[in-house]
Amino acid sequence: MPQKGAGQPAKPSPSSQPNVQVRNLFPTPIAIMPVPDAARINEALAAAILDREKVADSVKHSNWGGWQSATDFPDWCGAAGNEVLAIARQVATSLTCDRAGQPVKTDWRMNAWANVNRAGQGNEFHTHPGAYWSATYYVRDGGAGADPALGGEFEIADPRGVGPAMLAPMLAIRTPGGQSIGASEIVRPVAGTLVLFPSWLSHGVRPYEGDEVRISIALNLTPA
Repeated sequence: MPQKGAGQPAKPSPSSQPNVQVRNLFPTPIAIMPVPDAARINEALAAAILDREKVADSVKHSNWGGWQSATDFPDWCGAAGNEVLAIARQVATSLTCDRAGQPVKTDWRMNAWANVNRAGQGNEFHTHPGAYWSATYYVRDGGAGADPALGGEFEIADPRGVGPAMLAPMLAIRTPGGQSIGASEIVRPVAGTLVLFPSWLSHGVRPYEGDEVRISIALNLTPA
């Protein structure tokens, strides 16, 4: 007998079947952008954040070790930090509309904080209740941007849930994006990159395994 599938035509995808409509609903946007003139900005930010680490106690939220500032980052971040915060506001505004899809002018309330991670440190999965958009900006990636073995990835849990992966992890759905259902996605940290995402999206940071210092800024934006 021939092997299973040998000489057999591939079965058509659902979208090619007569009278079948496939709609990919509930998209989740993740905006990733390089910040202009990041080298200059990051030099100033790294100095300010490392100086702050020396004099301020760490806040404990989702972090596994490391140092996290209070949410007063805008008060002491200087001109370089304010440039990053302004860009985050601009990106959030460009991705926000009313229910008819029309652009809206939004006055965002913001809080922000700095994070310093060294070997073995990261963040457990969490969300940011009470905010609309959240963002991370990478000041230093600790070498992880060039070397994936160093970890420290921004990890995003699938908001569709884990059920399909738990029930039948060898199967996926044959539509765009269906291969990752029930799994998680990662964004590799690269210095000078801003990542904006909905605040309800569960996310964490995998442990960083390098010998350098990994520095980032996190922020929340809420409609005023």
